[in-house]
Amino acid sequence: MSTVLNPYINFRGQAKEAGEFYQSVFGGELIGNTFDEFQMPTEPGEGGLIMHSQLTTPGGLTLMISDVPTGMEYNPGNNISVSLSGEDDAELRGYFDKLAEGGTVGVPLEKAPWGDSFGQLVDKFGIGWLVNVAGQK
Repeated sequence: MSTVLNPYINFRGQAKEAGEFYQSVFGGELIGNTFDEFQMPTEPGEGGLIMHSQLTTPGGLTLMISDVPTGMEYNPGNNISVSLSGEDDAELRGYFDKLAEGGTVGVPLEKAPWGDSFGQLVDKFGIGWLVNVAGQK
């Protein structure tokens, strides 16, 4: 099985600061990309916000963090979703399809600008899920 399950925390303009804080707490490597780096549309002045960052710690913890642009709903307290990622396309698409039953697909599981396949949904219980299938290396 090639699937990884990680917490994904959203912020409104504080993702860079939060990632640096969590790195100071847990150690490890922090990588991040802005909305501008992936040519993703945002409101003026928001292109420098963090679209995706990931902290990988020596102890094996992976924490994913991003900013929510002003055009998207943001509710502190409901700002955590679950991220599934790996290389097995059939396995991850199967999870995506099953999680979507009775839920709402926000982003269909399709090829993304960064080369992977990506989809986003909220399941029938109100839990947000992000699914990322690694592209060919």
